Amino acid sequence: MSIYLTAIIKSKPGQAEILKTHLLELVSHSTKEAACLQYDLHQVDSDPDTFIFHEEWSDAAGLDLHNTQPHILNFINNTNDLREGDIIIHKTQPVVK
Repeated sequence: MSIYLTAIIKSKPGQAEILKTHLLELVSHSTKEAACLQYDLHQVDSDPDTFIFHEEWSDAAGLDLHNTQPHILNFINNTNDLREGDIIIHKTQPVVK
């Protein structure tokens, strides 16, 4: 059964473009993972400092593996000065698919 996540990441003022570079690197690596079915990055029009990932993972084991990958750990460790607040993650279920 698929696992759906929405992750919200906010940049500090003036850091959106630099953070976006790191986020696009996440997309590049994450979409190559076997369990990754969807990993879409969006930027909020009315608040360009806010980025949203819509993710779908094939199973919990694949998501768990994703969360231990070097690109994820490097992102978390290397973007503290670029991010404002915590990364917010919502586990969701589609209402209509």
